Amino acid sequence: MSGVWSGIVTYWRDLWRAWNQFWFAPTDPATLCLIRVLAGGMLLYTHLVWSKDLTAFFGPDGWISHELAAAKNAERLTIDPFGWLGSPALLWTVHVGFLIAFFCLFIGLWTRVTSVLAAIGAIAYATHVSPGAFFGLDKVNCMLATYLAIGPSGARYSVDRLLRIRRGEVDDPASSSSANLALRLMQIHLCVMYLFAGLGKVKGDRWWDGTATWFTIANDAYRSTDMTWLANHLYLLDFLTHATVAWELSYCFLVWNRFTRPWILAAAIGAHLFIAFCMGMQTFGWAMIFANLAFFAPALVRKACDPVAGRISLALAGSGAAAPA
Repeated sequence: MSGVWSGIVTYWRDLWRAWNQFWFAPTDPATLCLIRVLAGGMLLYTHLVWSKDLTAFFGPDGWISHELAAAKNAERLTIDPFGWLGSPALLWTVHVGFLIAFFCLFIGLWTRVTSVLAAIGAIAYATHVSPGAFFGLDKVNCMLATYLAIGPSGARYSVDRLLRIRRGEVDDPASSSSANLALRLMQIHLCVMYLFAGLGKVKGDRWWDGTATWFTIANDAYRSTDMTWLANHLYLLDFLTHATVAWELSYCFLVWNRFTRPWILAAAIGAHLFIAFCMGMQTFGWAMIFANLAFFAPALVRKACDPVAGRISLALAGSGAAAPA
């Protein structure tokens, strides 16, 4: 009996150790920092475009009045973050402030503070009931911004890092438990997104009969590249349709295995490049590719990015300084 009890205790102890290892094992923040650069640039661009007609989207006399926004948010049990901005001047002040936060996140300046402000800003714009402010891109922006605020996303490839170099702090950024936690949250979030995307597709007849891909590329509203030549290759259309569903449903299972991960990520990059260049959703396609980088090993990221970051650091910090990334 004591042997059985000992086995049970060992099992739960090993399970607890594996759980902690998965979520909190210190890891090099290189992958998180690369995502910060790319996602920060995307956040800056996608919110900068609101400036073309800011008051029409978010102002008190815009397309969606604050009263209607408040009513809609009451239904969704959310708060309209722009409802208290009673004048265009105040709206522009807040907007410019958030743009500065997005820019600072992009270049990695005061990252521990600006990453939090950027996450608040992204959520604020997406929460407001505004035409065009709550699509897939906005949700991915919010996801990435939130998790970037958790880990040391400015440890590498950042102005913060450059300032440390100029002060003589040339030590290599330490591995971090919070960097691992942030990346794990991104990874789990992606798995949930793809799983439910696949489950949603299996409810549609066109995904079963193989015609969904054709109706996608034949839709003028989304067509940015003419792919209608695929009508002469029905078997390929059928394959792409069923492969998309199979990939989304299997993503959350196969992406964790080191042998199948490269194929799953290659399919993800291919699918989102198709969305970006053939369906007219460039920003969403690229944002999803940036999110999938969470599964890239830090060693691979450093091998690709450190030489470039090192040259930039050397040029900006002065030839007398070392050139870590």
